[in-house]
Amino acid sequence: MTRLLALIVSCTLALPVAAQTLAAADAPALEPVPAEGLTLEEFQWVARPVVVFADSPADPNFVRQMALLEERPDVLAIRNVVVITDTDPAARSEIRRALRPRGFSLVLVGKDGRVIQRKPSPWDVREITGAIDRTPQGQQEIQDRLQASPSGR
Repeated sequence: MTRLLALIVSCTLALPVAAQTLAAADAPALEPVPAEGLTLEEFQWVARPVVVFADSPADPNFVRQMALLEERPDVLAIRNVVVITDTDPAARSEIRRALRPRGFSLVLVGKDGRVIQRKPSPWDVREITGAIDRTPQGQQEIQDRLQASPSGR
C-alpha cells in the first residue's frame, strides 16, 4: 500500500512538469525576420517589432539576445511580437536608416510605430513584455484578453 501511495504521489507531482514540457513543445517558434526589404510601416497596427541590430551576427550581445528571445516565444506571440534582425550595417536597410542604431541595439517598437524602448545590451523576455504591458495599447490588450477569457478573469 505504501508503494502504491508513493507511486500515485510521484505521478501526481510529475504531471505539471509533463504539462510544461508539452506546452513548451507546442509553443510557436519565433522565427526572426531579416530587415532587408522591410519597413516599420508594414507592421503598424499589426505587430510589435523587436528589432535586434548588431554589426555582425557573431556579436556576443546579438547571440545572447537571440538566445533570450528563443526562451519564451509563447509570451511574445501573445503580444504580437515580430523579431527583426539586422546584422549588416553596410546594407543600410530601411529599418536601420529609420532607427539609426550604433553597434548592438535592441529597439522595441509599438504597434503604433513609435519606439517604446532602446537598449544597448540584451534584454530578457520578461523585461520586453513588461515594457509592452506598460504601454496604453498593452494595457488595453490585457483588458481585452481578460474579458475574452472563459472565467472572466
